[in-house]
Amino acid sequence: MTQRRQQIEAFVRRLVVELEAAEAAGLASPDAIADHFNSKGITTRKGRCWNGATVAKFLSSPGAARYREEGKAGRTANRGGNPGTQPSALDAAHLRLISDTTIGHYDRVAEDYRGGTLNHDVSQNHAALLDGIEGEPPYAILDLGCGPGRDLRYFRLLGHDATGLDGSLAFVAMARRYSGCDVLHQDFLALRLPAHGFDGVFANASLFHVPRQELPRVLADLAGALKPRGILFCSNPRGKNVEDFSGDRYGCFLDLATWRGYATAAGFTEVRHYYRPSGLPRHRQPWLATVWRKDE
Repeated sequence: MTQRRQQIEAFVRRLVVELEAAEAAGLASPDAIADHFNSKGITTRKGRCWNGATVAKFLSSPGAARYREEGKAGRTANRGGNPGTQPSALDAAHLRLISDTTIGHYDRVAEDYRGGTLNHDVSQNHAALLDGIEGEPPYAILDLGCGPGRDLRYFRLLGHDATGLDGSLAFVAMARRYSGCDVLHQDFLALRLPAHGFDGVFANASLFHVPRQELPRVLADLAGALKPRGILFCSNPRGKNVEDFSGDRYGCFLDLATWRGYATAAGFTEVRHYYRPSGLPRHRQPWLATVWRKDE
């Protein structure tokens, strides 16, 4: 099976899993299912938001029918087997494929992604990071996975010393222009950060792209880049400890208990956590936000 075929099948399996979750929640119309996909942060293969027409097209596709009939989605979407277990080891070549494919996706959809996310309200997440940092501002902040630079610009306009980091060259160029900040071009799996250089790390919708086996090393890198008692903010789409490609993006979807295990092992103490979007029932809050303080 070719790499592209594998990616397409993983994408279809992921959609069927979410489709069945939407139906279990009583969502039946294509428009309602489109809202469900969008709330989960799942784009079409072209990186666009879903609407009723694109959902209807997917529902009538042979791939959707095949996986629904065979009942394979729930079994094959979870690389890690049962929740709480480790997936089989990924070798260096597989990790390179994961990074190159995911970063390549963002390079291709950079303009659409910028337009689709520019006006997202993440003020709750901004406040969670800044409220946790001790001492007087301005703060040295690393925006990990800064994308086109929306949050980077926000922190700079508040007077903070903000630095961006992204693996996508298209995003790096956009973020530099939009924010006026220094932006590092680095892969999350090969971070090169100054020791004790930041008061806070803002990882908004970024760390979930790190394969689970690499999380201990990446979190240790971030801990080393924080000053004593520095703050790490993370917001990730949550799940039942599964990881796989969704289209051309690799995602690792962990529950709170599993995420806690990784963060505490890396030398962090939990400050708080919450689910987003706020004000909705838990089953409609796909995002898990956590705030961590680096141990002394």
